Amino acid sequence: MNYSTLRDEQLVKRYINGEEACLELLISRHQQRIFGYIMMLVRNRTIAEDIFQETFFKVVHTLKSGNYHEEGKFLPWVLRIAHNLGIDGFRVKEKMPTVSHVKRSKDDEDVDIFSLLKLEDNCHEDAVTKREEHEELKRLILRLPQEQREVLIMRHYLDMSFKEISDAANVNLNTALGRMRYALINLRKMAGESEVFGAQGVSQYI
Repeated sequence: MNYSTLRDEQLVKRYINGEEACLELLISRHQQRIFGYIMMLVRNRTIAEDIFQETFFKVVHTLKSGNYHEEGKFLPWVLRIAHNLGIDGFRVKEKMPTVSHVKRSKDDEDVDIFSLLKLEDNCHEDAVTKREEHEELKRLILRLPQEQREVLIMRHYLDMSFKEISDAANVNLNTALGRMRYALINLRKMAGESEVFGAQGVSQYI
């Protein structure tokens, strides 16, 4: 059976019915996005790894116990679990050192979670200046209030719809839209006060 052609919902049903390989594929399919999101929340690799494992422990327990009744997509449901666990981890360890790089496994190379933000490729720009702006953008994003930072990275890094974001964060759609709006307002205000960005500010990136 070629499970890779199946949708998430189909894999979930097959796993519930005893096809264990389906869970492995679901984890493999979404681990980078889920782990990257957790890293964005807690910004500490050790904590993120613990939360990632606990997230899928809860996923397995819920599926095995027959308590999975989600009508939406699998990924936002898992992200909502990770979100709740991540918030708890953030509150406990908020003074831990911050990290912006993640590894999907021990053999993987570091992945800068902010490098996956939608950046425009403007060939005429000097490479050094572009690097400086990218580093400044990362710094400004990390200065945003946590709820605004979450929504911005879910939208631009995870490429999630606002409906998926509202489901993952367990807030209504208008709240998710409002957080994104204020995130952009604050980010552009901070960029306007920065000496790194030119006249375009961060609009060329986000």
